[in-house]
Amino acid sequence: MSVPLRLSPKVLLLQPVRMLPSLILPLLGLLFVGGFSGSSYVWVAGGVGVTLAFGVVRWATFSYEIVGDRLEIKRSLVSRSVRTIPMERIRGVDVSTPPMHRLLGLAVLKIDTGASGGDEEGKLDGVTLEEAERLKAVLLRRTRVATAPVPGTPATDAVQDVAVPVEQGIIRVPWRWLLYGPLSGAYLLTPFALAGGAVGLAFQWGDDLGFGQDTALSVGEWLWDHPYLLLGVALLLVVAMPFVGGVMYVVFNWDFRLTHRDGYLVAERGLINRRSVSLESRRVRGYEIVDGLAERWANVVRVWAIVTGLGESQTRGQLLPDVPRQIAFQVTGDAVGSFGSELRPHPPIARNRRLFRAIAPWLALALATALAALLTGVTAWWIAAVITLLLAGLGIPLGIDRYRSLGHGYDGMRLSVRQGSLRRSQAVIERRAVVGWHIRQTWFQRRAGVFTLTAGVGAGQGGYSAVDVSRAQVAGFPAEVTPEWLAPFLSEGS
Repeated sequence: MSVPLRLSPKVLLLQPVRMLPSLILPLLGLLFVGGFSGSSYVWVAGGVGVTLAFGVVRWATFSYEIVGDRLEIKRSLVSRSVRTIPMERIRGVDVSTPPMHRLLGLAVLKIDTGASGGDEEGKLDGVTLEEAERLKAVLLRRTRVATAPVPGTPATDAVQDVAVPVEQGIIRVPWRWLLYGPLSGAYLLTPFALAGGAVGLAFQWGDDLGFGQDTALSVGEWLWDHPYLLLGVALLLVVAMPFVGGVMYVVFNWDFRLTHRDGYLVAERGLINRRSVSLESRRVRGYEIVDGLAERWANVVRVWAIVTGLGESQTRGQLLPDVPRQIAFQVTGDAVGSFGSELRPHPPIARNRRLFRAIAPWLALALATALAALLTGVTAWWIAAVITLLLAGLGIPLGIDRYRSLGHGYDGMRLSVRQGSLRRSQAVIERRAVVGWHIRQTWFQRRAGVFTLTAGVGAGQGGYSAVDVSRAQVAGFPAEVTPEWLAPFLSEGS
């Protein structure tokens, strides 16, 4: 019989640290109310003791075990709860080591079954690194070796899970490529987020921190009365955006490695919190290549996997951070499969639609502000008119670039669609992943004679669209990719 296992006892050392943020204000309030008397310290010590005791009881009443072909997670603190996860439904295993866990040699193991994107699917917070790797190998069913049955032992217990890793490195991202991080824009707003958090902290905890909310309000009013200083602070935050964003990018993507291990794509990354994500190769249906204007200028792209039944695909499905475009196509070809066809352009009316949407709103605003300037004679309106007119002019190259980014194609095994400019995305999907087609036409598209064709996919975002295709393309592309679906309607006598 299998023996229920518990988390490492070292996890109890993390309990005080986890409870500290929620306890600090009540404990400080108790000390202030009690006047720092001996009884106050007794109450504080009692509260900390109760918290630690609760952690011990919760640790002692939590267990997990592998029974046959399923994992059972049991909790019995107040009411008994048993969560059963069949191994055949496991889509991936995520092992991470936050800073405190790393100091104690512990890890957090999360199980993704595709049922939801939350942690409730399965989470073991506080197993040893060795146990995390062992469980990862067992849950992903790398190999199962049957041993000779012992008399009196059930057949299910005679199966021993043995991890025989067969690993093939695909890419290890050099540290110098991390310099591309600020181009992605993923963490550029970090300085403003930190500033906003500091302002919120000042207003919420101002009294507890000793300077009061009135002081925070006074500082804000003083900055408002000195607009040049306020503008200087804003410019300082703008200047700090690429530097702080670059640092955050390095922290999250340090030593990025992609390997192929026993039928799984394994992505490992992170400086402070080291994270390992395993994606079952046979469930990978394609990939999505993304780049922005700055990334396109530097000829670098990011890559995500399109996987069936994967929760949090925008974080867990990352195959590559910013890397040179040629390397990205080489890696995706080795790991998933390459797309061997040119994308087909969309009709010229699609270009006109993009130019109109990029220019018309700013041009209308420029005319409105110019009219206001003529009627009022205010200089600010003239400045606004010039700025909006310049933005309308910038809409010309933006609209042309958006049109050039449109495209779709099929190479006999995979189809691909692409769209976008400020964030251009090209999805490459295996033909077997297509489960349906959706044709949509808005009122404006009907007047222009174009359509939006969406390939329904049981993975990733659930559907990927070719926008503003012609009537011939909207009929011919599905017939080319899935001709067997249309054959009954094209047979003789139909």
